[in-house]
Amino acid sequence: MSVGVSFGSGDIKNGTVLAIAIALQNIPEGLAVALPLVGLGYNKWKAVGIAILTGLVEPVGGFLGITMVTIFSSLLPIAMGFAAGAMLFVISEEIIPETHAKSRSRYATFSLLIGFIIMMALDNLLT
Repeated sequence: MSVGVSFGSGDIKNGTVLAIAIALQNIPEGLAVALPLVGLGYNKWKAVGIAILTGLVEPVGGFLGITMVTIFSSLLPIAMGFAAGAMLFVISEEIIPETHAKSRSRYATFSLLIGFIIMMALDNLLT
């Protein structure tokens, strides 16, 4: 939805940057869906197909975001703050503890830093 809101608010550059950032984030997310399925005995192509299907929800959310921002533009700051807070909650409640669980905290920390650097570089290159 955030991509739809970014494009719907009229700022094409911010929408493009956000779409690229989310597309890059979808690569490890797809792996997180497909690899456990392969571990459970699924065919690797079937696992990839299921991972792709889970990502197809995002265009629907994008269109919903464009629609909502045009109808409820006055509520946009509140909605974006709520979305940011929800993401911070998910990250702090589930993702960070999981990455530090099996003595892999150094890898998780360096991966976070590398991802942050890449996103800051992309933000500066694309805007």
